Parts: sequence; structure tokens; C-alpha cells
Amino acid sequence: MAGEKTEQPTPQRLKKAKREGEIGRSQDVGAWFGMLAASIILPHSMSSAMDNAHAVMDKVPDVIVDPDPAVTLTILKDGLIGAAWAVLPLALTMMVVGIAAAGAQGGIRVAPKLFVPKFKKLNPFPGFKRLLGPQSLWEGTKALIKTAVLGGILYYTMKDIVPLLMVAGRVPLGSLLGVLGDAVVSLIRSASVAGIVMALADYVVVRRRTNKRLRMTKQEVKQEHKNSEGDPYLKGQIRAKQMAIARSRQMADVPSADVVLVNPTHVAVALRYEPDRGAPRVIAKGRGAVAQKIRELATENRIPLVQDVALARALEKSVDVGMEIPAEFFGAVAKVLAFVMSLKTRGSAAGLHRNPAAA
Repeated sequence: MAGEKTEQPTPQRLKKAKREGEIGRSQDVGAWFGMLAASIILPHSMSSAMDNAHAVMDKVPDVIVDPDPAVTLTILKDGLIGAAWAVLPLALTMMVVGIAAAGAQGGIRVAPKLFVPKFKKLNPFPGFKRLLGPQSLWEGTKALIKTAVLGGILYYTMKDIVPLLMVAGRVPLGSLLGVLGDAVVSLIRSASVAGIVMALADYVVVRRRTNKRLRMTKQEVKQEHKNSEGDPYLKGQIRAKQMAIARSRQMADVPSADVVLVNPTHVAVALRYEPDRGAPRVIAKGRGAVAQKIRELATENRIPLVQDVALARALEKSVDVGMEIPAEFFGAVAKVLAFVMSLKTRGSAAGLHRNPAAA
């Protein structure tokens, strides 16, 4: 059907989507990977925090004996700094993991368009439509799966801890805290692994949904290709103008030529020789109508026309306007220029002449 989005998004469309923040990205990926990383760093952070707390508590009796405000503030400051150093590795790890997860899902890019308020989002009807759509169904299913999985993990982790809590009064506090700490870390790690599996599934769904939304119609692909490559008609117009400018420029140089080689009607090549600038140069050339115009200008300005079929064709084909003639043409062109000089000496240079060296 016409207008149906059946084409994969082009690189330009994907680039625009990234610039506007339309990236297939699951927020759960970074959250669960961050939690897994936190479960690895957490024992060290807790140990460091406990050591800091013990160091602070050891100084409390001295403050009770000698309540000096300055000493109290120093202890408080040291305790806060120690707590910050204990938490810092955990915070940095989660930040790095979050940034890495975002980068792995399509790069890190600030999309200013997302900060612009859109009043159409206040319209409740699209929201009602989304509540009944496939995205809402997936979100609901994902929430149920999360609840079931995390509930199962919590049950299997805590079923061995509950008997210990029942006899907590007969267990040393240190041992009890150690067992509880290990249980919490195990719970976090197990939940993180399960969450990562669910987050990767969510990423696949979100990515497919985003790619489907970014699909393009055949007409959009053609229009984008036209915009990137340029309208063929406009390119043709620009090329025609450039050629017209180049022709007008070289036509303006024809009156200063020393000789125009012709073939005799289809090709014309105008040469100018300035000893202080090196070898003779091609200052104008062309076929058909352009050649005819060069011959007319040469006739009007009494520039000698020399008929040399082979040389005219070779120069027109191999030498660009403004370039010196190659070394292999030096001998033939030198004979033409000598012939033209002899005509000028006799006062009969104007008009069409046959090159005697080519006869």
C-alpha cells in the first residue's frame, strides 16, 4: 500500500533519531548492571564504613570525660569524611556502569529537543490509547514477571535465615550481623542476575519497537536520497551554468590566441604562446557549436585558423583549458607557430590555412 512504512530507516534517519533522543534503550539494563556491580563493591564499602564507625566510637569515651566542642567537631568531621570515602567507590562504580550501559545501547548524546515542553503531551486521549496498546501490555507483563522472579529469589534466600532469626538471642551479635550481611549481598546478586536477563529481553523489545517506529515509506526513502544527493534537475542546472561560465571565460580569451587549430568544422583549439610562461597553452577548445563560436571569434579578430585534423583532435582530447601542451606535441605545435609567423611576415595570416607540415 502507498504510504505504508515498509523500508528500514536510512543512516540519515537513524542519525536524526539519535540527535532527537529517539533511541531504543532500556533503563533497566543500567539499573540492574549497576546493582550487580554494587553487590560486588558493597562488602568492601560496608567493611570500610564499619571500621570508620568503630574508630569514631572509640573516641566517644574521651569526649564524655572531657566534653570539648572543638574535639567533638573534629571527631564528627573525621567520621563524615570516613563515611564519604567508604561510599565513594560504590557511587563511582554505579555511575561508571550506568554511563557504560547507556553508551552500549546507542551512545551518549544530549538531545535538547527532549527538554522543550510539548503541550500535546497534556492531551489525555493519546495516554488512554497507550494504556490499551501493546507497549502497555508489555510493561504490565514485565512488572508481573519482575514481581514473581524477585519474590521467588527473596523466598529462597530468606528461608534459611528465618530459623536463625528465631534464635537470635542465643547467637552472638557479630555472627548474626555477618550472616545477615552475606544474605543481603546474596539476595542483591541473585536479583541482579535475574534482573539483567529481564532487562536484556526488555532491550530487545524496546529496540524492535523503536526500529518499527522509525521505518520509512518508499517515498520518504526516495525523498531523503534526493535531499542527500541533490535534485538531479538542479544539479543539471548548476552544471549547465558552470559550463556556460567556463565557455564564456574561454571565449573571452580567444582574441588573444596566436593560432586556432581546426578539424576543419567539428573541432577547434586556440593556442597562445608566451615565451616567459613556458610552453604554449590551450586557452579555448570545443566541439560542435563551441568550435563554431571559437572559429567565428578568431575570424572577427583576424586570428589565423590552421587546419590540422590529427593535431586538433589530439589536443582537444588530451589537454585541458589553461594547461600547457605536453612534451610530445612540442614539435608539431612549433611547426604550426613557425608557419603562422611566416604568414604574418607576408601579411596574410588572417583566414583559414592548411598546415603544410600535416599535408
